[in-house]
Amino acid sequence: VFDRQKPDVLSEQVLELAKAAGADAAEVYQALTDTNPVFFDANRVKRIERSQTEAIALRLWRGGRPGLAVAHGPVDPQALVERAAAISQMTLPEAVELASPKPVSYSDVGHAVSIPTLTQWGKEAIAHVRDCYPDVLCYAEWTCEAETTRLLNSKGLDYRYTDTTLSSYLSAERIRDGDFLNVSDGQTRRDLLSPTQLAGQILQRLHWARDSAPTLQGRLPVLFTSKAADMLWGTVQLALDGRRVLERSSPWSDLVGEQVLSHHLTLSQQPQAGPFSCPFDDEGMPTRQITFIDRGELQLFYTDRTVGNRLGSGTTGNGFRPDLGSYPRPGMFNFLVEPGDRSLAALIKQLDRGIVVDQMLGEDSSISGNFSINVDLGYRVENGQIIGRLKNTMVSGNVYRALKQVEVGDDAQWNGPCYTPSVVLGDLSVVSR
Repeated sequence: VFDRQKPDVLSEQVLELAKAAGADAAEVYQALTDTNPVFFDANRVKRIERSQTEAIALRLWRGGRPGLAVAHGPVDPQALVERAAAISQMTLPEAVELASPKPVSYSDVGHAVSIPTLTQWGKEAIAHVRDCYPDVLCYAEWTCEAETTRLLNSKGLDYRYTDTTLSSYLSAERIRDGDFLNVSDGQTRRDLLSPTQLAGQILQRLHWARDSAPTLQGRLPVLFTSKAADMLWGTVQLALDGRRVLERSSPWSDLVGEQVLSHHLTLSQQPQAGPFSCPFDDEGMPTRQITFIDRGELQLFYTDRTVGNRLGSGTTGNGFRPDLGSYPRPGMFNFLVEPGDRSLAALIKQLDRGIVVDQMLGEDSSISGNFSINVDLGYRVENGQIIGRLKNTMVSGNVYRALKQVEVGDDAQWNGPCYTPSVVLGDLSVVSR
């Protein structure tokens, strides 16, 4: 376990040294991570690891000029300050954007789980899968991770909290008659993982993929499972970025109050929701609940302090660092798609002819909304029934157009920091060979 007292002394020492070096203002961001993964290879425990990382970033202004320096592992506080000060001599002046402190403290969230418990969960999940499919090879990773974040600045702000999350990943591989099949899924939660549920998700996919289905193509309805649907929301998040409004690159820059998506879609940010909750952003601003799109109508963009000031709307508490070596900028920490009232089975049953996309290749999001993905794992649907696995299939379309005609399932789950149900898009291009 980290010596918490030493990092606290270090961050305070860095801040005092920055002031002594002539900084007009300064900010220290520190992240401590303790990760305990258990790895399984070919159905057996392969190794158990423990990883501890420590990183600190100093941002200061001297003569109005900003300087940023980062250190990982053991830190020489004076050297860190000198690097940041040297960088400030090469930058242009900019306004100091530091949050003022508020009389608030943030509680730690989540509870740690022992290595033996993680190991047992992994064994249970693999046993469930191999009881039904003894010929598959299972690979898995079960992890408990605790991350402590501390932010303090020269205005007197000093916020911190520790976030403990549990995650699991399970894949099943099968080679039969020269055909290779890989099915995978995972969970990210607080306090408790469910090996039985995760194994059930894998077994469902293995069942759907038992037979190969004939190829098909044309303009067809496509169901994206909750595991695959976050590709769509990545594009939506880009369009909601306040920076893109300033750049005029968001297609929704002038459409606040207008209908931009299907009335079935409500998209929000909820700071206390799920394993990706976050009480304050990397600028020290409290995060808050925001509905970005309400039943298809655009309500608001997300911003950091700088972008919010330029837009005249103020920050939404979404100033996050892509990495410690970057300045805060507008970013999402969790993104929730409000579930519908139809089960995955009901969504499949309504398809007379279509496909289900469950795993894909080439899923990078683009602000244009255009996408073309290779289906890594997908299934053909005929008369409301999955008849087998599809191979050599590509799906393409435009996210903005597709999300104007959508059906939403009730099976939402966390896929990374995106909480999404399965969705059916009405008319995409499907090509097979």
